[in-house]
Amino acid sequence: MAKLFYDKDIDDQILRDKRISVIGYGSQGHAHAQNLKDSGFDVIIGLYEGSKSKEQAEHDGFEVYSISDAVKNSQLISLCIPDPSMKKVFNEDIEENLSEGDILLFAHGFAILYGEIKPPENVDVVMIAPKAPGHRVRAVFERDLGVPCLIAVDQDFSGKAYETALAYGKGIGGGRAGILETTFKEETETDLFGEQAVLCGGVTALIKAGFEVLTEAGYQPESAYFEVLHELKLIVDLIYQGGLEGMRYSVSTTAEYGDYTVGPKIIDDSVKQSMKNVLDDIQSGRFAREWIAENDEGLHKYNELREADLSHPVEKIGKDLRAMMPWLESTT
Repeated sequence: MAKLFYDKDIDDQILRDKRISVIGYGSQGHAHAQNLKDSGFDVIIGLYEGSKSKEQAEHDGFEVYSISDAVKNSQLISLCIPDPSMKKVFNEDIEENLSEGDILLFAHGFAILYGEIKPPENVDVVMIAPKAPGHRVRAVFERDLGVPCLIAVDQDFSGKAYETALAYGKGIGGGRAGILETTFKEETETDLFGEQAVLCGGVTALIKAGFEVLTEAGYQPESAYFEVLHELKLIVDLIYQGGLEGMRYSVSTTAEYGDYTVGPKIIDDSVKQSMKNVLDDIQSGRFAREWIAENDEGLHKYNELREADLSHPVEKIGKDLRAMMPWLESTT
């Protein structure tokens, strides 16, 4: 059985006498910083010169420093910046400003696992990875709830890296939902696989294919949109709350029978083999090398793919329909 930690298991006193700098104030950064602050920790923000987030961070009550000064003035440095930016920021603004015994904390293991960052040996290297986007991490915290987090230690110079990371996880609300023990390798590889094969890549490809099949057969695009995209949230919410069994309990027996008999025809052995190939690309580092190279070369392929998807008919009809449903914003 996997090891899980909850608030009652965690003594956060180890972090109470330390200052935390959150580097970045985007999706994860703003959530970590605000949750930690509300939990009573001493938090400052580190941003690059000219960051558009500075005004918002100051408005939220934080002292904002340059990244180098934030590192100098803190003992735990939480890197909440995108993977492609990590190497440059670390090499230019963080590494030379670290002190012996500092704690480097990551929200994702990519930069460590694939060698983009090589921390000095005299610091702790830990990870607390929330299993939700930043806005969700913040929203549920404000309701006295939390999202599950993963904890890992890559380097334990102090001998107390694990306890310190747990305290941070409790501070952002992870202990309310459970903090699961893992490794940088497992977190990174499963996270990339989940995003690519199921949560983002798999789901969006399935939505577009379903929409195209229905509209090419002559059905109204509005009907197709509601069927393959809009209703997806309703089904996922049921799965989220009660697993596959809970969802099947709530849908009709007709839908349940189609689930059992037709689902395996769509997601068949060939799809499972494709998923295995995706996992192999992740485990071998091929995907990481491709993504790093794409960033180094100016994101040309990335931008082309983004523009192509933005022009897909399911996106166009979706914008029109969602504009007529303003209540959607309050249901996220």
